[in-house]
Amino acid sequence: MTDGKQGSAVALKASPSAAAMARGLRGGSNPLGEWTARVKEIETGFRAWMATQPIHVEAAVATAVGAVQGGALGGLMGSLSADGGSPFPTPPNANPQAMASLKQAQALAGGPLVQARNFAVMTGANAGISCVMRRIRGQEDIQGSMAAAFGSGALFSIVSGMGTPNPVVNAITTGAAFAVFQGGFFMIGQKFSKPASEDTYYSRTRSMLHQLGLEKYEKNFKKGLLNDQTLPLLTDSALRDVKIPPGPRLLILDQIKRDPELVRTK
Repeated sequence: MTDGKQGSAVALKASPSAAAMARGLRGGSNPLGEWTARVKEIETGFRAWMATQPIHVEAAVATAVGAVQGGALGGLMGSLSADGGSPFPTPPNANPQAMASLKQAQALAGGPLVQARNFAVMTGANAGISCVMRRIRGQEDIQGSMAAAFGSGALFSIVSGMGTPNPVVNAITTGAAFAVFQGGFFMIGQKFSKPASEDTYYSRTRSMLHQLGLEKYEKNFKKGLLNDQTLPLLTDSALRDVKIPPGPRLLILDQIKRDPELVRTK
């Protein structure tokens, strides 16, 4: 019996998976929780890196990521068709109005490659335009959201060929329809969503900027992730990196030096 127990203990010690299972049973670290935390840490670091990049770099990366996601979704949707092609046959001698309706149906019922292309263009354009508008306006608002939806809808109409026989007119109307729907969803989301929790980290920063009459540079602070915790560490170089002019930089640094309440630690 003693030899059997010793053999089991040695086997458990020698097996990494068994040891990990034993640690889990004893209430040790959760591998899934650690993996999730690691993914969140990488995502946070990536967003922080993106915020420091030029607008064209961030827009290109956002467009590429959006296109990959849309292409995967479109390919999955297109694979649901039986033969990979359009299930809608082209009627002979169809009038232009009928052909336009057919094109619209085919744009949403093509094979995997067609759908992957269409959705990649749509989601990539939406992500890229949203990124540019957010950097220009300093926030994610309804105007930027509708502009991104209009651009993605117009490009989707052109690439998918659903605009026959008037591609320009149809691209404009499709973009407008996308923008209206996106604007409506944005307003509904704002109405029912809670205030962003990240704003609590900018309370002292916002108060200081308003006191100095420099509230328009709040967006620069947020772009550079300069919040209340970084106030004691602010330098002229850091403010210059977020494109704040020399005069306001001097006022901000002087205010931080004269007001110890701004740099208090919680």
